[in-house]
Amino acid sequence: MNDPRYLAVKLLSKTFRSGSYSNIQLSAGLDSSDLDDRGKKLCAALYYGVIERRITLDHIISGLSSRPVNKLDDEIINILRCGIYQIMYMDSVPDNAAVNESVNLAKQFGKTSAAGMVNAVLRNFIRNGKQLTLPEYAIKRTSIEYSAPEELVRELMKNDALEVLTCRNREGAFVRRNSLRCTEAEFVDSLSEKLGSSNIRRSDELPDCWIVSGDLIHTDAFEKGWFHVQSAASQYICAALAPTENDRVLDICAAPGGKTFTMAEMMNGKGEIFASDLHEKRVKLIREGAERLGLSNVRAFAGDARRFEPSLPQFTKILCDVPCSGLAVISVKPEIKYKKISDFDGLPEIQYNIAHNALNYLAVGGELVYSTCTIRREENEKVCERLLHAHPELEPVELPETGIASDRRTELPYRSVNGFFAAKFRRRV
Repeated sequence: MNDPRYLAVKLLSKTFRSGSYSNIQLSAGLDSSDLDDRGKKLCAALYYGVIERRITLDHIISGLSSRPVNKLDDEIINILRCGIYQIMYMDSVPDNAAVNESVNLAKQFGKTSAAGMVNAVLRNFIRNGKQLTLPEYAIKRTSIEYSAPEELVRELMKNDALEVLTCRNREGAFVRRNSLRCTEAEFVDSLSEKLGSSNIRRSDELPDCWIVSGDLIHTDAFEKGWFHVQSAASQYICAALAPTENDRVLDICAAPGGKTFTMAEMMNGKGEIFASDLHEKRVKLIREGAERLGLSNVRAFAGDARRFEPSLPQFTKILCDVPCSGLAVISVKPEIKYKKISDFDGLPEIQYNIAHNALNYLAVGGELVYSTCTIRREENEKVCERLLHAHPELEPVELPETGIASDRRTELPYRSVNGFFAAKFRRRV
């Protein structure tokens, strides 16, 4: 398949039906396609754009279609969404091209009878001046303007975090250079040769943190283990724990292993780092990544983080990056916006139980970092307050100057960095 629009519609239909993570769905789809780099970029732009703007697009379509949006065939509604998105948000695509390609897509999907309706809806949108009419009611207006369900708008307002809806992170991927495997010059020269020097730049946030655009996985530098892909926020979390080669570290809920790898590199490949996850299949990802990066100080194993494992030793540093609602990383996983808030109700208890159990392994004088990628106080501050109340042996510790200014603070997305929450504790006795 060498039609990026066709693949985008196909992936959108699959994503909205299954509720799977967009980055995983897109990566699998592009890897199995025969699109060139330009086609992949167009497909990705349409795919992410429609997911991000689905509510806005459906609001526009509902005002132009005689049939309700929820009564339209999956492929047809996604063809319309892609068409409206190109017309409204992609200046590089001429309006006529967006219309014609959408009509052709309807025929390609065997929906010839709907081709006329697709043509009429898109041409009427153009004829009406590409207008987005917003209601006066504040919640509804914000919902349509930022393409977020009304209950999510209320949740973000409650947590003073509407900013997460305005964050965009499409300028490239954050990666961490593996200083154990290559020099900075080798890293830059290798990726510049493959991707072009204009697609590589240093991030100002952290050492060995870079922003790179292009097909990273199919590079010599990746195969040699010279870097791994990891958000700046995740690199911040590792810097907050600050492990050294003299530490024994436990990374809980570690798969696919990005934080494990960064901490192992911070430890100069020395000391010990135990990385656990619930399922052996995901633990395998940690082992494979550590092998590619040449990190022999990593030991990965499967286990339920909520249950005490007496065979584990005591640790001087523990990272609890717990499962969470992910509301602070909507910019890279926009499908999270469409989950029901009630789906997250059970998370705080799971998060507390994981952190509570982790304290069984924390040595006296040892430090633990609790982190999430959400903005919900129920999953952040309230879990930490419960820990401190139940464990008088703990004391809060000030976080280092790595973009986090206090001992417990939710960092909203700024510039191109995803949001996160971090809190650090020390065991006194």
